[in-house]
Amino acid sequence: MPLRNIAIIAHVDHGKTTMIDVLLKQSGSFRENQRVEERAMDSNDLERERGITILAKVTSLVWKDTRINIVDTPGHADFGGEVERILSMVDGVVILVDAAEGPMPQTKFVLGKALAQGLRPIVAINKIDRPDERHLEVLEEIFDLFIALDATPEQLDFPVLYGAAKLGWMSEKPEGPKDSLGPLLDKVLEYVPEPKVEEGPFRMLVTTIERNAFLGRILTGRIFSGSVKAGDSIHALSRDGKEVEKGRVSKVLAFRGLERVPVDQAEAGDIVAIAGLEITTVADTLTIPSNNVPLPSKPIDPPTLSVTFRINDGPLAGREGDKVQSRVIRERLMREAEGNVAIKITEGTDNDSFEVAGRGELQLAVLIENMRREGFELTIGRPRVVMKEENGEKLEPIEEVIIDVDDEHTGVVVQKLTERKGDLVDLRPSGVGRSRLRFHVPTRSLIGYQPELLSDTRGTAIFNRLFHEYQPYKGALPGRRTGVLISNGTGQSVAFALWNLEDRGPIMIDAGVDIYEGMIIGEHVRENDLEVNALKGKQLTNIRTTSKDEAVRLTTPKKLTLEQSLGYIADDEYVEVTPKSIRLRKIWLDPNDRKRQMRSAKAS
Repeated sequence: MPLRNIAIIAHVDHGKTTMIDVLLKQSGSFRENQRVEERAMDSNDLERERGITILAKVTSLVWKDTRINIVDTPGHADFGGEVERILSMVDGVVILVDAAEGPMPQTKFVLGKALAQGLRPIVAINKIDRPDERHLEVLEEIFDLFIALDATPEQLDFPVLYGAAKLGWMSEKPEGPKDSLGPLLDKVLEYVPEPKVEEGPFRMLVTTIERNAFLGRILTGRIFSGSVKAGDSIHALSRDGKEVEKGRVSKVLAFRGLERVPVDQAEAGDIVAIAGLEITTVADTLTIPSNNVPLPSKPIDPPTLSVTFRINDGPLAGREGDKVQSRVIRERLMREAEGNVAIKITEGTDNDSFEVAGRGELQLAVLIENMRREGFELTIGRPRVVMKEENGEKLEPIEEVIIDVDDEHTGVVVQKLTERKGDLVDLRPSGVGRSRLRFHVPTRSLIGYQPELLSDTRGTAIFNRLFHEYQPYKGALPGRRTGVLISNGTGQSVAFALWNLEDRGPIMIDAGVDIYEGMIIGEHVRENDLEVNALKGKQLTNIRTTSKDEAVRLTTPKKLTLEQSLGYIADDEYVEVTPKSIRLRKIWLDPNDRKRQMRSAKAS
């Protein structure tokens, strides 16, 4: 059967996964009465909860007697490592752009990578049913973006489709016909070339990895030459041609709809999954034992943010999770690094800690969230930026930040980001009463900035960021403006005590929860940290008056999510993460130890 391999790429929330749902339904990949989840490709619990794609996945459908392999890619910049590798598997891309928002940072990032590989994109302007759609301006912006990214004349001659994937139609004209997504699949058959098949023995480049309880490691990639069947002897080569391991293929799996089906033999050009090897990782080449020439593979962009993962050594350790030893944490992190090449893991300064470097706060928060659901207890340090040294000069990562905001709030956004050493590069209108601001800002300035942005703009700002380049170090930054309230004892928090502490600043915990000495229970209204007693009950007397019996009504506590906590903590604080709780604490729980550390820090 003729083959086509395509990837669908777009910014987060522009409709990739929804469009694949509709394509699978309309091409007859499901039975008439089959119950299918919405966004069926997002199989991971976290993907469903957050409404984002985290892992790239492959599916396939048959259209007009041609099998089309489709790769669904993540739209968030933190998971860009997935997208870069995927592009080596495909021969064409469909770029999905929101008809109101237009091309966003991730669109630019992925499109740049696709154009550099010589792929000819098909542009689909989605969500044209939105009341604020502006397809003509968006098409101009896309064309400008292609020119800015040095597209060739052939790439600039891209076909354009308009439609609403959720409503199940795409057409060459904005007004319709509104029948089906058939025109998009027709364009794929017309514009995307058949996979190039090279001469020679079996060779396959591994692009994604996952573990299966029964089959062990499953390696997914595209076969560049030759064919493979179960039982074949193969070996794996690293990018520089060194042998990684030898083995035998235990199963060859092909993608059929949402299922992976065992096949007798897979031919060159197809995207398949192979089981049977244990050490081979991403960017390695699988080939026959007599061949020692690896396929070229792209190096991955370096991580920009690092975080310390430690064992939980607080007083409440081991109450909620069952995986608390450093050995177990180490094994889990090493397993993560195998399948996720955008993450780098190194040993920490002591035996109980590990440095985990990744692309951004969201990527690291997703790893922590997955680990706590598996029963791990951890303490996490403040995220730090990964610096570089060149010719004796210290360089730091700079990000391109695009913020869509109501005109009335542009002043405060520009002021705050300028204070954080950001440079305003561009300011233009983006619809009625809204502006689009583009900045170049140091990565370390953006740690914990998002909650502040949302409160400054009353929740109306849309914030997007993308790694831009390394630039010379920009100097010290202003820190957190407020101190914290620290518990001075261990026990259960008392409503009466918390009620009396509300004047000191917003409280972060409920009444009746376990607290310990050194745990952060709220935010101080002033700059200094304050030790407080949250365990003090009401003095009971036998006098009963209306003023004495005033009811204790607590303000709703200011609870931070995992990402907000990582951005909020200072250098001398940890986030304690367990399967049921997220707590903030000081590194040194004893107040005398804290004073000693402060004195030695000042002296140094």
